[in-house]
Amino acid sequence: MNKWKRQLLAGPYLIWIAGFILLPLIMIVYYAFTNADGGFTLEYLAEIANENNRKALLLSVELGVVCTVVCLVLSYPLAMILNGLNIKNQSFIVFVFMLPMWMNFMLRILAWKLLLSKNGVINTALSFFGLPGIQILNTPAAVVFGMVYDFLPFMLLPIYNSMARIRKDWLEAAKDLGANNLVIFFRIIVPLTVSGIISGVVMVFVPSLTSFAISQVLGGGKVLLIGNIIEQDFMQGMQWNAGSGLSFVLMIFVLISMALMNSFDKEGEGTAIW
Repeated sequence: MNKWKRQLLAGPYLIWIAGFILLPLIMIVYYAFTNADGGFTLEYLAEIANENNRKALLLSVELGVVCTVVCLVLSYPLAMILNGLNIKNQSFIVFVFMLPMWMNFMLRILAWKLLLSKNGVINTALSFFGLPGIQILNTPAAVVFGMVYDFLPFMLLPIYNSMARIRKDWLEAAKDLGANNLVIFFRIIVPLTVSGIISGVVMVFVPSLTSFAISQVLGGGKVLLIGNIIEQDFMQGMQWNAGSGLSFVLMIFVLISMALMNSFDKEGEGTAIW
C-alpha cells in the first residue's frame, strides 16, 4: 500500500513532464517533418541553409563563443579566489551568485538597456569625468554584455564546485616535491577542474546560442540571431513548420553538446551543487 502511495505522489510530476516537456517536443518534431497539408517533408529542416538563417546562425555561434570565452576568463580566477577564502559554508557561495537570478529575467535585461543607453548611467558618469561617451547599445557588444551578465553564474558554479573538491594536501604534497605555483596550476588544478570547465562551457554556450530576448532588447532589432528568427516564425508569421524545423536543428545541437558534457563529466562533479 505504501508503495502505491509513493507512486501516486509522483503523478503530478509525471503529468507536468508529459504536458510541458514531452508534448511540446512531440509537436515540434511533428511540425518540423510535415508541411501545411500534413505530408512528410524535409523542406523546413533545410531552411537552416537559407542565407538569412545561415547568417543568423553564424552570428549566434560567434556571439555564443565570445560570451563563453569571456565567462570562462572571468569565472576561473574568481573561482580560485573564492576557493582560497576557505569559507566553511559552501552553500553561501552558491546563494550569493544565484541571488541575482531571483530577479525577473526581463527586468535584468532592461536594467542593462538603461545602463548602456546614450543618456544612461554609464555615459552620464563618463561625461561627469570629461570622458567621451560610448555608443554600445543596439550592437553585438551590448548583446554580449547582457549574455555574460546572465550566464556568468552558470560558468562560475561548476568551476568552483570542481575546484572545491581538490584536496589541500595534494597541493601541499606537490610543493614538498618541488613544484612551483605554475606547475601546480597546469599539472594539478587545471586537469582536476576540466569537468567543471566543460560543464560551464556547455551551460553557457547552449543558452547563449538559442537566446532571443537579450538580442531583441539590447540589440534593438539590429542584431538578428537564430533565436530571433525562430521567435518570429512562431509569434509573428505563425509559421510553425518553419520555426519547428529550425528548432529541431538546434535541439540536435543541444543533445550533441549534452552528450559531450557527459563524456567529460561522467560522475556529474561539475554540475553538482551543494
